[in-house]
Amino acid sequence: MGSTTNHHNPTSGTSGNADLPNIDPSLLEQPSTAALFSPQRATHAPRFLVLYGSLRERSYSRLVAEESARLLQALGGETRMFNPSGLPLVDDADDDHPKVRELHELVQWAEGMVWSSPERHGAMTGLMKTQIDWIPLSMGAVRPTQGKTLAVMQVSGGSQSFNAVNQMRVLGRWMRMLTIPNQSSVAKAYQEFDDAGRMKPSPYYDRVVDVVEELMKFTLLTRDAAAYLVDRYSERKETAAALSSRMKQTSI
Repeated sequence: MGSTTNHHNPTSGTSGNADLPNIDPSLLEQPSTAALFSPQRATHAPRFLVLYGSLRERSYSRLVAEESARLLQALGGETRMFNPSGLPLVDDADDDHPKVRELHELVQWAEGMVWSSPERHGAMTGLMKTQIDWIPLSMGAVRPTQGKTLAVMQVSGGSQSFNAVNQMRVLGRWMRMLTIPNQSSVAKAYQEFDDAGRMKPSPYYDRVVDVVEELMKFTLLTRDAAAYLVDRYSERKETAAALSSRMKQTSI
């Protein structure tokens, strides 16, 4: 019989065996269950910022946002809505503009968000994008959106579409948010609300409830470990290199 050659399988084995010459082993951290499942859990009501993308007097994206806020409160959450009226275009004002400051403070306060936009010309509205663009990726040493949960919703005047929610998912990922799997798209939104602005019973309404329930669950699951969940090897490496460079400069 011929001899059998044992080839190394890079996908098998346990930690410590891998041949990783390009890795700094001091910065490659094994996942910590203690960090992921800390016994010290936050006890305050989960905090949610709700954004909407239209300033019309009867704005269906705002009505969906308001219904989402009611549901979040019913599930034990605390909500705040940002009124985008008066928010300047990005780069047309400084960060100390009152509406910009208000938005920044709400983003830092929140542990999760709901973004609700109309679909206009096959995309989210400019107003929705302006609000998101005013949210900085970093504020000093703090990344205000990193690790926070996000639910995306849209309303359409015609048939059901998913262009706006898909765009907002891309933005949520870019901002290092934990965008939940479920989403809501309300077609022919003008038919889905009564004269008082409340959403009528329908499969669309049930989906909004589904999304809000899921957002609450993901927020409760992740908020205590939000920073740890998005901690990155590449950034630990950059930080270590910068620290080493400063140490060398001070020793000269």
